[in-house]
Amino acid sequence: MTKYNDFSGRISLFHDFPLLPEDIPLAGYSALIQAHALRVPAPDFLSAIGTKHRLIDQGTWRFYTPRHRPEDTLLGHLTFALKYEGLDLGILSALFRSIEPGEITEIVQNEPTGSYSRRIWFLFEWLTDIELPLEDAKRGNFVELVSEKLQYPGPPRDSRRHRVRNNLPGTRVFCPLIRRTAKLDALISENLSKVATEQTGKTHGDLLSRAAAFLLLKDSKASYSIEGESPPHNRLERWGRVIGQAGQRKLSIDELEALQEAVIPDHRFVIPGLRFEGGFVGEHDRVTGMPLPDHISARAEDLESLIGGMIEAYELLLESDYDPVLAATLIAFGFVFIHPFEDGNGRIHRYLIHHVLAETGFVPKGLVFPVSAVILERIEAYREALEHFSKRRLDLIEWRPTGKNNVEVLNETAELYRFFDATAQAEFLYDCVAETVNVTLPEEVNYLNRYDQLNTFIKNYLDMPDRMVDLLIRFLHQNGGLFSKRAMEKEFAALAEAERHAIEQRYKAIFGGDAE
Repeated sequence: MTKYNDFSGRISLFHDFPLLPEDIPLAGYSALIQAHALRVPAPDFLSAIGTKHRLIDQGTWRFYTPRHRPEDTLLGHLTFALKYEGLDLGILSALFRSIEPGEITEIVQNEPTGSYSRRIWFLFEWLTDIELPLEDAKRGNFVELVSEKLQYPGPPRDSRRHRVRNNLPGTRVFCPLIRRTAKLDALISENLSKVATEQTGKTHGDLLSRAAAFLLLKDSKASYSIEGESPPHNRLERWGRVIGQAGQRKLSIDELEALQEAVIPDHRFVIPGLRFEGGFVGEHDRVTGMPLPDHISARAEDLESLIGGMIEAYELLLESDYDPVLAATLIAFGFVFIHPFEDGNGRIHRYLIHHVLAETGFVPKGLVFPVSAVILERIEAYREALEHFSKRRLDLIEWRPTGKNNVEVLNETAELYRFFDATAQAEFLYDCVAETVNVTLPEEVNYLNRYDQLNTFIKNYLDMPDRMVDLLIRFLHQNGGLFSKRAMEKEFAALAEAERHAIEQRYKAIFGGDAE
């Protein structure tokens, strides 16, 4: 029988888990990981039983009171985990592969109507695809699998065999989860979609159309800048047009490959479509060319299953009232973590944010939120959101370099990309969407309003062509509302001093101190 909290044998937890004094009892997932030597990514929080009679958060540890201490049994720690920590499908899957199925059968037989025993029964069969020698449950109310107090549930589907309501936001092939946090609850309550709709409803159609065109190009440029690229204007416009069509076609592997074609039309150096080899994100040793990975992509043989599962999970969420920004997090970040293509993954990842927000109706029709532009302004936080996933998995992936200085993954890794906690990524993306709605969109509409006012003044004051008026306003905006030396000596040397002064004064009256 497995011993839990065997203090004499406990040396440490593994991977990035911090140490605890040996006499502190572990609880829930931490006890299960330690007792069964599970090789799994570190969760954001681990539980132990403290001596105080109040809940204490200390770094990654959450200390519960002595009265919360579970029985040191498989059922005791599983029940604690489901009740207080929520579902970690990666840990549960690894656990169920490490024990005999009979242990779960015994739990259910001893407590056939127990709400937690039935949840454990469902999870075992769902994750392992092994049917236990048990008759279908005949009694007991249907119980929710995902506790909405701990995590954001997906659409409910009844499992009559277990009398469990499966409200996971995905399938057994792809099912990330997001923890319920005060920050996410606050952002969701802002109803940003309604705010954006109200803003655009108050804006003249022509003005909104011009704002949308500018924001579309701005997002396209930012998405390339994030990758460290500065392509010619025609490529920016082409990708901008693709972003503008987000949400209009159903997601499929063929559609994703078509998007890669739009990003990288030149196939001389990149093999299009799902990878046939390994992949990683990082550098190469300058001397040996040895891969130095920051992130290792899913194995090529797992790509079709993982991407197909991701699309299936998205279709499931589309038919529910699951929050669109949370759905965009699961799909867009799930895609980039899998990294299915040889190149173009980052831009398609950010396209998927647009796709989900457009198809769910979160974004007002005809408008694109310049999320990539906001991400570019928060590039360090973006990298941290990506690394939050990757760093915890690198030590779990066994690999060797190939002759092409690529990586070949040697162990099974699909579950590292199939099940993950996307809370950090959800909070990051929701912050970006909130800034887009509350700051970027109104600022652009406000700028165009004031631009039109100054444009009208200049045209009424001077006989000047449109292109010169636009150039003049841009020069003024770049130089704090004043004519630069270059402008006075070159492009606008023909203007009299009184004319320049009148334009500067009107600029100041309209724009105030908002110049760049």
